[in-house]
Amino acid sequence: MAKTVFLSIGAEFIHGGHIAIIEKAAELGELTVGVLSDEAFMSYRGYPVLTYEERCNIISHIKGVSRVIKKDTLSYDKIIAELRPDYVVHSDRWRGKSREKVQKLLQQYGGELVEFPYTDKSEYEIFDRQAEQLRYMPEIRRGKLRRALQLADRPLRVLEAHNGITGLIVEKTQVEKEDEIRQFDAMWISSLCDSTAKGKPDIELVDMTSRENTINEIMEVTTKPIILDGDTGGLIEHFVYRVKTLERMGVSAIIIEDKIGLKKNSLFGTDAAQQQDSIEHFCEKIRAGKAAQMTKDFMIIARIESLILAKGMEDALKRAFAYVEAGADGIMIHSKDKEPDEVLEFCEKFREKCEDVPIVVVPTTYNHITEKELGKYGVNIIIYANHLIRSAFPAMNKVAHTILENERSLEVDEDCMPIKEILTLI
Repeated sequence: MAKTVFLSIGAEFIHGGHIAIIEKAAELGELTVGVLSDEAFMSYRGYPVLTYEERCNIISHIKGVSRVIKKDTLSYDKIIAELRPDYVVHSDRWRGKSREKVQKLLQQYGGELVEFPYTDKSEYEIFDRQAEQLRYMPEIRRGKLRRALQLADRPLRVLEAHNGITGLIVEKTQVEKEDEIRQFDAMWISSLCDSTAKGKPDIELVDMTSRENTINEIMEVTTKPIILDGDTGGLIEHFVYRVKTLERMGVSAIIIEDKIGLKKNSLFGTDAAQQQDSIEHFCEKIRAGKAAQMTKDFMIIARIESLILAKGMEDALKRAFAYVEAGADGIMIHSKDKEPDEVLEFCEKFREKCEDVPIVVVPTTYNHITEKELGKYGVNIIIYANHLIRSAFPAMNKVAHTILENERSLEVDEDCMPIKEILTLI
């Protein structure tokens, strides 16, 4: 009886290195290839250009592959338990502690891990780089947020970025934990952080041309979808052109708030004079923005300020349902309370009527609640809206003071990232 062999593949583009390891694996016996699902692929490499079905079709036609199955996670636990293959084949490059775990699972019934040297060839590296470059293209990037919302079985985690270096941090930061690789799914370009980075107050003083420059700066060095903080969206006549520009650039979504007049940050609440827009006028703005779109990829998300302005739950829900009816692709419910109760209540009541419309939250003040807890209430997107700028300022301020106090920079070495690491990141 032929030996059974299992090989996991996530590659969205197949080159000679993949063919080589498939051929070697097929020589060991009847080969089953586990193709990473889109969800699993997204968890460690970002959004695949080719879908699972497309990747599966390619691999199933390669000589030596007996069958193809879906691998829903990066972990091998379920696959090994179900298939009990005689051999698991892998290259000699592993992430984290996966290798040791696979070996232990195989040893339980006498299975064997077979490793082949990773194929290092310049032409394959060029091919991989070309595939990576596709992710930068506006046509590919723009639809990533919608696709991620369809794929993910958890809330998407989004972190703010306000320049190229913070964009790289959002793009590249990963943590391996509990058999998964955690990373940020998208980036939030906040008007507060963009203004603060420029030393300006958060009152819509930084014009849209300047904000577009920030977007371009981040887009040049990253591939993840971008959600833009659009403040009020401005005049309806202006908002139409803003939507067209952002869509053409490859931005995935804009969030606009239902306020009018001079902008005051929402976390001031009723301590600052803030005026909420009428439902009719804000719905007109949403409809005009949706009519201006050229593709189905771009999203207009309506941010509701009713809880911030102490207008109550009934007003928040009335507005939410009206905005969805007007064409909003999602609803952001905002609160400055230190407890999440009113946000969770809104989510429960909104979900009774709107099961599939994405809910966005920004748990800046009620930050003790976890992503999993928010997910149970139907939250789809969690934005960590200002944490990189808030963490950067005290760190830079401390370094500046320490240099002045000591008349040299020796004492700040431990607080500074080595130049080599910065060069590697970039």
